[in-house]
Amino acid sequence: MSIFTYKQRNYINLVIIIALGCLIAYSLMGIFGSLLSTLVLYTILRPGYIHLTEVKNWNRRFTAVLLLFISIVVLVLPFYALSSMVIEKITELNNDQIYFKNLLYKIQHLLPVNGNVGKIIEDGLKSAGSWATGLFPSLISGVFNVVLGLLLMYFLLYFMLVERETFENALIKYAPFREQNSNRFAEEMRNTTYANVVGQGFIAIVQGSLVSLSFYVLGYNDPLFWGVITAFISLVPILGPPVIFVPGALLQLAEGNNFAGWAMLIFGFVVIINIDNVLRFMIAKKIGNIHPIITVIGVVIGIPLFGILGLVFGPLLLSYFFLLIKIYETSAMATERLERIKTNHEQDEL
Repeated sequence: MSIFTYKQRNYINLVIIIALGCLIAYSLMGIFGSLLSTLVLYTILRPGYIHLTEVKNWNRRFTAVLLLFISIVVLVLPFYALSSMVIEKITELNNDQIYFKNLLYKIQHLLPVNGNVGKIIEDGLKSAGSWATGLFPSLISGVFNVVLGLLLMYFLLYFMLVERETFENALIKYAPFREQNSNRFAEEMRNTTYANVVGQGFIAIVQGSLVSLSFYVLGYNDPLFWGVITAFISLVPILGPPVIFVPGALLQLAEGNNFAGWAMLIFGFVVIINIDNVLRFMIAKKIGNIHPIITVIGVVIGIPLFGILGLVFGPLLLSYFFLLIKIYETSAMATERLERIKTNHEQDEL
């Protein structure tokens, strides 16, 4: 005969479950980025999977494999290729002493700085280059971690797609919300993911492409490299493309290339900056928008955790957090309203 009562056994089981859950969560910290990437990709691929399997009646396993292959070709391979290009270029610039001396010489012609300030600027540029290099995932130095993360992500994603109904029903069953709030959370999470990943990503690619194209037409050095850098920086509202094209234009003016400098400044401030507002307005009408404050704070949180991917994942995590708060407030208000109705009903009976 057990020395514990039924309620005591339940409490003990609950403590064991919480302890094991904390241990599992701590063990998964190293692959948290892969788990979040899986959730994001699932949200993006889900509509296409449903359309192909339920409307077109395609085979589930074949459709899942096809979508995963497309995501690798469209998202993963270009990202790591561009990351490797950026790492090599930044490393090359860091090791090129002549480049920094020429850059400092041009800055001294633009701004009157003394020797100490010039040394500080030179050291700052080198430190910024080393910091930026560390943000990007390197296929050379971290090939094992990269491959392991991708294998885990696509392994989970495959079964989440193939067993979509089972996966989503389990989420609804174990979610700490009522079913209607769970469905609402899923819908708003989808809109948030699309607004942050697809919307912000599309704006960044457009702005990066415009900077790259204008640099190429005006004869600037390394237009593709600076276009890629602009695309990443465009994900941060406070910074954006001016961080790249304004210094580039000023350096052209310092070298006497007045047309290339002024043309870049005019095109940048008239077209590149304003196209952000136009695209953001169009995207907000379709799938929603992310407040700039959430984006900035999310980037500050995300970069130490995920590196360059923190530009996307940081704001996404913060958006999910505030979404959970909103759902909690709605549930709390509904519960309070039901309690008030129940109390009034009992008083009426008395």
